[in-house]
Amino acid sequence: MKKVREKNEYEGNPVGLSKETATAMAKELDRHLASFIVLYHQYHKHHWLVEGPQFRDLHLFFEEHYNEIHAQYDAIAERLTVMGYCPTCHPANQLKIAYLEHEEEGEFRIREMLNKDMDDEKTIAVELRKSIKKAFDLEDFATKALLEGILLKTEDRCHHIEHFLGEDSLSIGLIALPGDIIEDGEVAESKAKAKRKAKA
Repeated sequence: MKKVREKNEYEGNPVGLSKETATAMAKELDRHLASFIVLYHQYHKHHWLVEGPQFRDLHLFFEEHYNEIHAQYDAIAERLTVMGYCPTCHPANQLKIAYLEHEEEGEFRIREMLNKDMDDEKTIAVELRKSIKKAFDLEDFATKALLEGILLKTEDRCHHIEHFLGEDSLSIGLIALPGDIIEDGEVAESKAKAKRKAKA
């Protein structure tokens, strides 16, 4: 196949952005695109592997997140083309520029998976704020608005994960091993034994 243009070749843009602004912001957007794709795959993995008493809620929760992230990284890629640049599309090249790392292969406990997701969402939020400031400084207000909308949704996802990690939930099913769980009857019997021992 013969290329029409090289990956980093600037095509120009129809919206009046200078080459300097387009080039600087395209680099920012490409990093976000690659990182969102990493998180997209991670949420898919967690969607496939989640188990336990909150399986259905978390299964759907992860699905909602990867669908939302897919729409967001599609919007980022579209903005890149508006600016006159080709998005980084090869998975190996995406990994080189992403600021998130893929979770290791294998299955982890649910709270560990959720914590990884929350940490990654937090990292994305921090990086988005840097790019928003840069877009403002370069007077690229459309990219600024796009990233602000994505930032709001990112913070929302992070906040919702925090709720799942709260203590006032089915936390015993999330953090305890099967042998750690004591049934109600066993608890009552244990308390009765303690009282008898105290009286003796």
